[in-house]
Amino acid sequence: MAEAALLLRGGSVWDGSEAAAFAADVLIRGRRIEKVHPSQLRDVKDARCIDVTGHTVIPGLVEGHAHLPFAHKANMADTGDIPPEEHTLLTLLHARTVLDAGFTSCLSGGSAKPRLDIAVRDFINAGHAPGPRLLAASPELTNTGNLGDERRLHLYRESIAMVVDGADEMLRTVRLLIREGVDTIKLNVSGNQTIPNARSHITVMREDELATAVETAHAHGKRVAAHVRAAASIKLALKHGVDILYHCEYADEECIDLMEAARDRIFVAPAIGLLHALLHEAEPWGITYDKAAATGVADQFEQARRVFPELRKRGVRVLIGGDYGFPWTPHGTNARDLEHFVQFLGYSNAEALRCATSVGAVAMLLEGQTGFVREGYLADLLVVAGEPQNDVRLLQSAANLAMIIKDGSIHRSRFATSH
Repeated sequence: MAEAALLLRGGSVWDGSEAAAFAADVLIRGRRIEKVHPSQLRDVKDARCIDVTGHTVIPGLVEGHAHLPFAHKANMADTGDIPPEEHTLLTLLHARTVLDAGFTSCLSGGSAKPRLDIAVRDFINAGHAPGPRLLAASPELTNTGNLGDERRLHLYRESIAMVVDGADEMLRTVRLLIREGVDTIKLNVSGNQTIPNARSHITVMREDELATAVETAHAHGKRVAAHVRAAASIKLALKHGVDILYHCEYADEECIDLMEAARDRIFVAPAIGLLHALLHEAEPWGITYDKAAATGVADQFEQARRVFPELRKRGVRVLIGGDYGFPWTPHGTNARDLEHFVQFLGYSNAEALRCATSVGAVAMLLEGQTGFVREGYLADLLVVAGEPQNDVRLLQSAANLAMIIKDGSIHRSRFATSH
């Protein structure tokens, strides 16, 4: 249960806006922030008081491209071999790991079985296990021969996707997944560097399939996210109203113009963490730099470095989230994405942190509820040693996450309390 009253005293507050951090006490009562006071609060007799001097209170982080069911498998097809019971427990473990890393919300970028995200979301919401707020996604809806289709004529094998061919089959599948309780429909429109006959620059999903998915999801009040690397895929997604666009490395100038025109409607996420890790950190699993580059990963990385600084300049809402859940991008290391935004995409530390907080909150459908340290907002907060708004690398160390608060309850704390 949430604490009746909790007073964070003596620290600084970075509230998620463009304003500089300021000294303030933060009073939490129940699930919400009751007061952010720029001088010491007095006469709060019923509050647990915690001295957070030397720390900064910031909004909880939002992972914008989560794959909590991804099981650290080097071969993605192996994830499909996990029985559903074990897979549910493993996904719950990953949810706790991500919350331990300071992510109080996750926007799923794709489940791995139809009801995995749904069951974990509901279990967390019921208070049965710790985890972030979660918007549940469908498995990745793909086409024969596209990313996620691991079948062979002589051997049937599941992966992390559902194979859907044709508009009628897409209609039935989307309706089924919405009936089961997903928040987001995920589509694989482009191919991927791992698919020999459907590489990243190829648009595999047909326009009528994509249009049917979006029309059906929107009719039920659900959103659509899409894996779109190729320029043609991006244009189709924008034409038909896809809400969340992942990757987008091969966006041409027309794509960028269209994304700017839709900037108040869409969210975009580069997932640059996966590309960086494949190039520089996957050799223990047999993926050398040269091998990754040969499949196009180095080119994708450089294209992302071209596209996303331009989207930043044009005010497009960009989310952090780097396809975490592979051996080279383990769950719990998600905060590395903020450093990638600063190092490779031209964001300042504070801008990157806003992508992970206030921008992410809107993507989570929590605008006006989370994403800022403000009176009346839900108390999803981190207390961080130092000034993370000036050095986002601080968020990568568990030692710096002195307190994690979700929904007004302390999930983890390194502080002693007083009264």
